[in-house]
Amino acid sequence: MFKNIGLEYRDILVLGVAGVVIGAAVGVLDAVFGRILNYCTEIRLEYFSWLIFFLPLAGAAIVGLYRKLGKSAAKGMNLVFQVGLGEAPGLPVRMVPLAMICTWITHLFGGSAGREGVAIQIGAAVSSNVERFAGKWWNIRERKQIFLITGMAAGFSGLFQTPLAAIFFSLEVLIVGQLEYSALFPASVAAFTAGAISGQLGITKFHMEIAHGYGISLSFMLKLVVLGLIFGIVGTLFAEGIRQVRSRLNAVFTGHPFRKVIIVGCILAVLILALHQGRYSGTGESLAELCFSGGEIYWYDWFLKGILTILTLSAGFVGGEVAPLFTIGACLGTVLAPLFGLPAPLVQALGYTAVFGSGTNTLIAAILVGSEVFGYGMLPYLAVTCITAYIFNLNKSIFSAQKKSMLQYLKERMKLEGEDE
Repeated sequence: MFKNIGLEYRDILVLGVAGVVIGAAVGVLDAVFGRILNYCTEIRLEYFSWLIFFLPLAGAAIVGLYRKLGKSAAKGMNLVFQVGLGEAPGLPVRMVPLAMICTWITHLFGGSAGREGVAIQIGAAVSSNVERFAGKWWNIRERKQIFLITGMAAGFSGLFQTPLAAIFFSLEVLIVGQLEYSALFPASVAAFTAGAISGQLGITKFHMEIAHGYGISLSFMLKLVVLGLIFGIVGTLFAEGIRQVRSRLNAVFTGHPFRKVIIVGCILAVLILALHQGRYSGTGESLAELCFSGGEIYWYDWFLKGILTILTLSAGFVGGEVAPLFTIGACLGTVLAPLFGLPAPLVQALGYTAVFGSGTNTLIAAILVGSEVFGYGMLPYLAVTCITAYIFNLNKSIFSAQKKSMLQYLKERMKLEGEDE
């Protein structure tokens, strides 16, 4: 995407320093966001039966905040992608507090949503404003995009404590099949810095060492391929589901965002209350932990978590999709393990990573996040499953602004440049 930009040693040094600054700032913000989010979760668990009834009003408050203060920040992840693809000039500072506050509200009142979207927005907004300052005295080609990728890596790493996955997620997520190595150095510096600082400030990583050493027999590999196919289809259904439901709701409630979030919020409150008293509220990390600890998992947990997350985010609540994708995959893995005659922890780990890879339309990041969470001995099995899931996800993604190919990106850039002229 940004080839032959002519970096010199001075430029590399500046990018390295910028990576430290961005990583440090984002690491602190991720820690603040994550710890308050955990506190919101504790309050929700204690007072769930009261708070869930205020979910529609909480949604109305979120819509009101974005309409009053959001401006361009209301585009959320779409704006992040537009800046990363050179289609928008930058990200406003207001994106950080708005995304944090509105995600806290969503989780406090029982919405089913993730958190990584906020972390990425935090990183992207911080890096965009650091780039704006640096641009006053230093300039290289594609500076805005390089800084944006750097911030995305910092945001992901600071919250999930998986720096390698964060680096490659930010490099590959903008354009399918395209790795932007010109941003590799600052993204790496920022990711490791953010992860280290947020870790020191109390953000912990979900980690489960999975036993490996299953060999590479033909029957075992065929099972991994079939599992990858299933996980790939589920990730695709989730990505397409959120696109379709969001589109349909926007069409039904055209020009009436308050009406949409209140009506859908009422439906959500009833469903979340009726379906196991908030079992599917929040990120779903407690469900994932239940999977790996041998707790009771229902065969439909993965499906209900997916449906309720789609409804929550489509209604206008704020959060993310990545943590729910992890949970959906782990729960589905619990169901599939006995059918394939494989250990539950193994299939849960494969589902955790492959559904994430399919839903985000990323490959390397998925393999690495699984390796960092479940141990590098799992890498061969993760690779087979994630590659299969990636092949069969039909190029779908939870990120609607993601470019499906370099050709698509170039055509749209040429069209934009033609309109500017």
